[in-house]
Amino acid sequence: MTREQSRAQSLFGHPKGLLFLAFTEAWERFSFYGMAALVVLYMVDQLLLPGHVEHIAGYPAFRSAIESVMGPLSPQALASQIYGLYAGFVYFTPVLGGLIADRWIGQRNAVVIGALLMSAGHIAMAFDQSFLLALALLVSGSGFLKGNISAQVGALYPADDESRRVRGFIIFSTAINAGAVCGPLLCGALAQAFGWHYGFGVAGVFMLAGLATYLYGYRYLPARVPRRAYEGRELTGADWRIIAALLAVMLISIFQSVAYLQIGNVLMVWVQQHVALEVGPFTVPVPWFESIDALASIVGVPLLLWLWRWQRARGAEPGDLAKFGIGAAITAASNLALVVGTIFAGGGRVNPLWPVLYCVGVGIAFLYYWPTLLAMVSRAAPAKVNSTMMGIAFLSLFIANLLIGWIGGFYEAMGPIGFWAMHAAIAAGGLLLAVILAGPLNRVLDRPSR
Repeated sequence: MTREQSRAQSLFGHPKGLLFLAFTEAWERFSFYGMAALVVLYMVDQLLLPGHVEHIAGYPAFRSAIESVMGPLSPQALASQIYGLYAGFVYFTPVLGGLIADRWIGQRNAVVIGALLMSAGHIAMAFDQSFLLALALLVSGSGFLKGNISAQVGALYPADDESRRVRGFIIFSTAINAGAVCGPLLCGALAQAFGWHYGFGVAGVFMLAGLATYLYGYRYLPARVPRRAYEGRELTGADWRIIAALLAVMLISIFQSVAYLQIGNVLMVWVQQHVALEVGPFTVPVPWFESIDALASIVGVPLLLWLWRWQRARGAEPGDLAKFGIGAAITAASNLALVVGTIFAGGGRVNPLWPVLYCVGVGIAFLYYWPTLLAMVSRAAPAKVNSTMMGIAFLSLFIANLLIGWIGGFYEAMGPIGFWAMHAAIAAGGLLLAVILAGPLNRVLDRPSR
């Protein structure tokens, strides 16, 4: 699309297609985070208990396969493993979905297929028998939808219109966070008031709304995102050093991601078991806590941008690895807040202020390290492998989610204090690596250490 064509189809200075992509993603994230906020509690409180677990199709073979590797698992430990596998493969399958779209079916068709699969997955969540099928459908659908809809955002703009493209992605990201805030609020309230399947059901309704939005705006969207053409030269030694440095940065990010991503897994169980949720006659739905970090990210973006501009004007803005370290420190402190809250409770119910502080903290910490990682990859990765390295960056979340599923299995044996202290130590390990490796990594990536 040329700049003239883009502006001719513009809405408030952006292509009309952006509006449909942003709303589609908002509905999709609403359904995804709404379901994700319920699924661990649903497994622990109902699905994996006698009277329900016998109904799950394929469950005996599935559990046997997991326990052949992990050993015998309690319902909570098994729920943690299932959540980790589900959340992990949500970030793995987009690599395959992108490959299929690029080579055969195009991005528009891939997104439609993904939305249909995810809608079917949410509907299947309404029945005990189809639980494992539902997870498989959701993972497959996310693979087709997640990366391809993001690729379409960039393809809406001419190649030389980088400024509007960046603003377009900011609008798109805001829609993601809006869905992440609203999904757990509504799905959690419905699940508490009427039952689990009502929460899952409304997630399916909003996924269908996302599909309808996408189809309505179909004519404004690029059918196939063109591949970028690069020179055919081989990667140089300097290129390989940059790739190795970026892989090291991704490794550091896994420490912080593990300490952050328990928010959707064990934190839900801990809040239900240990936090005082009664406010007068009203009981706060546990999934509502998962909305807090997304809300903190939305509010935190303009505040951090202002802070970094203020620091830059004084020559004191942290470098990329320093931002990683700050994010790790905030993540560690957030996990320690849960330790302190548990200690202060003295065996009673924990004041909800402590998990709120945790959720706000990890939401802000995420802004320090994840966008920084993506920006580093986009800027520094050799052009020939730039997209590949971006895909590998998302695979770090695949690894982190697999790890939280495994680590979550230790929660019952360790107890809350030991468990959250361990996560503070994991985040501190990321901080230590960022400090130790900042000098050599910055030299390779051409960013002086500060």
